[in-house]
Amino acid sequence: MEESETIVILGAGIIGLDVALVLSERGYGRYVTVKAEYLPGDSAGTYTSPWAGCNFSAISGSNPNELKWDRLGYAHLTKLASERPDEAFVQRTPSTEMWDEEVPYSKIEAMSEYLEDFHVLPESQLPKGVKHAVSFTTVTINAPKHMEYLYRRLRDQYGVRFVRQRVSSLQDAFANPATRVAFNCTGNASRSLPGVEDHKCYPTRGQVVLCRAPRVTSNIMRHGRDYETYVIPRPGSNGNVILGGYMQRRNSDCATYSYETKSILDRTRELSSEVCQEEVEILAAFAGLRPSRDGGARIERENISVAGETRIVVHNYGAGGTGFQAGYGMAWEAVRSVEDVLRQLKNLHPRPRM
Repeated sequence: MEESETIVILGAGIIGLDVALVLSERGYGRYVTVKAEYLPGDSAGTYTSPWAGCNFSAISGSNPNELKWDRLGYAHLTKLASERPDEAFVQRTPSTEMWDEEVPYSKIEAMSEYLEDFHVLPESQLPKGVKHAVSFTTVTINAPKHMEYLYRRLRDQYGVRFVRQRVSSLQDAFANPATRVAFNCTGNASRSLPGVEDHKCYPTRGQVVLCRAPRVTSNIMRHGRDYETYVIPRPGSNGNVILGGYMQRRNSDCATYSYETKSILDRTRELSSEVCQEEVEILAAFAGLRPSRDGGARIERENISVAGETRIVVHNYGAGGTGFQAGYGMAWEAVRSVEDVLRQLKNLHPRPRM
């Protein structure tokens, strides 16, 4: 029996890839098989992660778990930005973040403890209608290229196996009797996947515009009552920038619309002096479906019965729009929940002595 199927990860979005990375960094890469309908490099409306902006921001929640996941994620991403920025498509970027109302002060205070170059902007510098603003050094990520980097690293450096397979139920994770534990990282599919069927899950649609604007070098975000506007330079893309956006809860439409593109261009020109002064070349418009969940992300260990035997599943989904910034921290917690099982694996499959 393949020892590489002792651990199975369902889903190859950023959440599944981060779980594979945490497992690999702890020495379990050779036990891991990732099963997914889509793999890094693919493009599909329901394959959410490649459509992300993406950056590190205060857009995530304020409960203790979300604060912890963000902190771990920022440490992981800034380490990549220091050690292998070109290879990983991650870079440090100056950032300004603004709120018109409903300022998450406790969240901002928690993040100020570790964000590099953190400052609260004085009221005299706030644009009209802005209640609070901060500046700091964020990390911006070229989402599709970063996923391809993780795919290559996991496969070539750690021996993780990838299998293209459309998963029809949670039980598919245990098709090989050798599989001891599975991680369910199926995102939006967890709402309907037999064996999970979590009706707290829902999509949050976002449309973004990919532009070429090489003189745009700063990240900027403005959170309003009924809108999100942001400018995110895309690392390693020869001057491309993501302009956004929308946060449309319970909207599963993957189409793009010209009136939304116009709204995004108008809002980002008003928001960013760099965009306003740049000759922006529109390259494409994308729509993606963030895998959201009422009550926040679910990271939970569960025993299920497979052919009369007990098997272990760890659910890890529902990150919404925070998968890239919180995913490594979420993966760390998901893996930690099955440390007892993982320790047994090395005893079952010891490395041969040289």
